[in-house]
Amino acid sequence: MTTPRLTKPTIAVLEVLLAATDDAPAWGLSICREADLGPGTVYPILDRLLERGWVTSRHEAEPHPGRPARRYYELTGTGRAQAGAALEARKARRFRRFGLAGDAV
Repeated sequence: MTTPRLTKPTIAVLEVLLAATDDAPAWGLSICREADLGPGTVYPILDRLLERGWVTSRHEAEPHPGRPARRYYELTGTGRAQAGAALEARKARRFRRFGLAGDAV
């Protein structure tokens, strides 16, 4: 399993997926909205995360009338651990690079 390039859009998508819960799962357009990115950016990122095994997806069991079934995305256990570690490592590198201390961003 390789680490995807952690561009700002990829980080935004990972942060949305990390914040998702069973009660509030992430689906394609909700990820676009929460990450403030367009579908042409979000869906290719999700495809790359699926290919790397960081994310699984499933279709909504019972769609609501008037709209297509949603496709829910969820970090795998490995994906959650690797995403968290990759984001922490990136944060540490940024702190060193810019001479920041503590939890300031």
